[in-house]
Amino acid sequence: MAEDNAVSASAKGATFMVLLQMSSRALTFALNQVLLRFLSPQLLGVAVQLELLIISTLYFSRESLRIATQRRSDGGVQAAINLSYLCIAAGLPIGAFLAQLYIWKGNMTGVKYLETALRINQFTVMIELLGEPGFVAVQQCMLYKTRAAAEAAAVIMKTLSTAGLVFWSRYRGYDLGVLPFAAGELAYSTSLTLVYLSQTSYAARLRNFTLWPSKMQSSSSHDYIFSLFSKPLLYLSASLYLQTGIKWLLTEGDKLLIGAFATLEDQGMYALSANYGGLIARMLFRPIEDSSRNLFAKLCAAPPPQQELSAGKDTRHENGDAAKPTKGDPKPEAQSANYHQAAQILQTLLRTYSIFSLLAFTLGPIAAPLLLQLVAGSRWSDSGAGLVLATYSYCIPLLALNGVSEAFVAATASTTELQAQSLWMGGFSVAFAASAYVFLRVLEWGAQGLVWANCVNMGLRIVFNLRYAKSFFQRQGVEWKVTDVLPNVYALGASAVVPALLTQVRGLLGGRFGILGHLVEVGIVGGLFAGFIAATERHFLTECYRRFRA
Repeated sequence: MAEDNAVSASAKGATFMVLLQMSSRALTFALNQVLLRFLSPQLLGVAVQLELLIISTLYFSRESLRIATQRRSDGGVQAAINLSYLCIAAGLPIGAFLAQLYIWKGNMTGVKYLETALRINQFTVMIELLGEPGFVAVQQCMLYKTRAAAEAAAVIMKTLSTAGLVFWSRYRGYDLGVLPFAAGELAYSTSLTLVYLSQTSYAARLRNFTLWPSKMQSSSSHDYIFSLFSKPLLYLSASLYLQTGIKWLLTEGDKLLIGAFATLEDQGMYALSANYGGLIARMLFRPIEDSSRNLFAKLCAAPPPQQELSAGKDTRHENGDAAKPTKGDPKPEAQSANYHQAAQILQTLLRTYSIFSLLAFTLGPIAAPLLLQLVAGSRWSDSGAGLVLATYSYCIPLLALNGVSEAFVAATASTTELQAQSLWMGGFSVAFAASAYVFLRVLEWGAQGLVWANCVNMGLRIVFNLRYAKSFFQRQGVEWKVTDVLPNVYALGASAVVPALLTQVRGLLGGRFGILGHLVEVGIVGGLFAGFIAATERHFLTECYRRFRA
C-alpha cells in the first residue's frame, strides 16, 4: 500500500537524517569547543542576535508556504515548486526591513563590522531561499537522504568557515568582530542551496517536473492564479501565516526577551546553554518531527475523489479542507486503518519521549554543569552558564514532546482549527511574556528564569496539542488516551529516588579524580537507572523494535 510505503520511507528517512546529523555534529562540536576558548560572552551574544535575523527572515518568507505544500498536494510536485518562488520574492523586502530594525535598535553599538555582517546576512538569506524549489522537491518526493546530506554538508561548512576565520584572525592579530559568524552563515546557505539544486535535478528529469516555474492547466478540481499558483494552496498559506507568526514569537521569544532585558554578556551565557541543551533537539528531534509531519499528513489525508463521488456527497468545505465525517457516514476500511496507524505512531513517539524525559529530568541537572566545565573550561562554567544548562535539562524533553505533537496538529488540523490554535498560541505568548517578566525582573533569576519561562510556554502548548489529538481521533472513531503515553509507575517511582542516590554517592570518586570522577558516579547511577527503566518497559521497547524492523 502507498501508506505503508510512506511509513517505511518516513522511518528510514528519519533514521538516516539522525545518523548523518550525529556524524556531522561530532566534527562541528569538537571545533566549537576549541572556538569557545577564543570568544567572549559578549561576542557570542551578538552572534546570536545576528542569527536571529536570518532565522526570522527565512521563517516569515517560507514557513507557511512549506506547511501548506506538505499538507495538500493540489497540482502535485510542480504546483508546490511554483509556490516556492513566492518565498524568494518575499525574502528581499522582509530581510531589508528586519536588518534596518537591527540598525535602528542600536544596542549593539561598538561591535566591529556589525553593519557589514548585517548586509552579508541579508545576502545569505537570498542564497538560501534560491534553494527552496530544491527543498520542496525533496519533501514532496521524500528524498530524505538528499536532505540529510545537504544539511550535514552545510553544518560542516559553516563550522569550518567560522572557526577558520577566527583562528586565522587570532594568528595574524586582526580583530574581525562578528564577520566570522556572518561568513559561516553564508557558507551554510551556499552549501545547502548547491546540494539541493544539484541533487534534485536528476529527480526532476526522472519524475517529469522542473525546478523552474511552469504553467499549470486549470480544471474543475484545480484552480490556478496566473496559471502558476494553486489557489487552494495560496489560501491555506494565507490562513497559516498568522499562526506561523505567533509560533515564531513563541519559538524565538526567548531571544527577544533576553535581548530586551539582559546584557550582551548574559545573552552569550544563555546562548551557550541553549546551544548545548538544543544539540539533542537539532540532531534527533527535528528530523523525527519533520518526517512525522509528512507521515501524519499522508495517513490522515481526506479520501481520494473517487471515494467521495461514490459516497454520493461533497465532503469538502468551501475553504478546501476535508469535511469531518458524521456518525452516519460510511468510512472506507483503508482510511480507518490509516487513522489507527497514525494514532499508534503518535502514541509510540510520545511514550518514547516520555521515557527519555525521566532520564533527562533526573540525571541532566547534575551531569550538565560537569560536562560544561569539562568541554568549555572553567571560564564559562564559573560565569553561571553551568546552572543555566542544568535548568535547561528540564526544557529538553518538553521540546521533544511539543515538536512531535505540534507536527501532528500542523498536519491534520482544518483551517478553522488552525485559526483557533492561533488564538490559543496568542494566549500562550502572553503567558510566556508574563512568566518571563516575573522570573527575570521580579524574582531576578537571570537566564535561569528565561529557561523556566520556556518550560511554562512548552507545557501549555503540549497540553493544547494533546487535547487536540484526543479530539481528532475521537471524531474518527479511534480510541486514543493521553495516559497511555506515560511511562509505567515503577519507572516514575525510581525517577524520584535517583537524585537522592546521586547525592549520597557524590564524592566517592570525585574527591580523588575530580570532574571525571563525578561523571563516572553519574554514569554508574544513570546506567543502573536506565537498565531498570528498560526492564520495566521491556514489552513496550520490544514492540517498538519489532515495528521498526518491520
